[in-house]
Amino acid sequence: MKNFEKMEYGFGQHLIIDGYGANQAKLTDIDFIYDFLNKYPETIEMTKIMPPYVFKYFAPNPEDWGISGFVIIAESHISIHTFPEKLYLSVDIFSCKPFNVDKAIFDINEMFEIKKSEIRLLDRGLEFPRSIRAVENFMRLERKGLTF
Repeated sequence: MKNFEKMEYGFGQHLIIDGYGANQAKLTDIDFIYDFLNKYPETIEMTKIMPPYVFKYFAPNPEDWGISGFVIIAESHISIHTFPEKLYLSVDIFSCKPFNVDKAIFDINEMFEIKKSEIRLLDRGLEFPRSIRAVENFMRLERKGLTF
């Protein structure tokens, strides 16, 4: 059998952080949230392709107000939602490029002074072909009946 290019699948990692007991002053500071979204992509070696979009939301239930924001990166996006009255925030980092997840968890816990957090790490797009060339070769060989 000939050497075949290894098929690699998977779109990327999606880190989800739910933080409890965070610093309320930071959760209410729209400039702090903007700066986080503006600077953090470079910290984890991502490429920001637009300025962050950050806004305050005033909910019908006053204790549910907060700040939300996101930044589009070449690798996907980073988003944040804060609920200052509940000392809670959620942060998502979704990237097709591998990144240091442990560093990101540590950094965000430190930056926002989170007392307790729930962490989820998802592998997204498990059947997404990483290499079009590999898929092309695989399909060509499959048509010839040479794959298993």
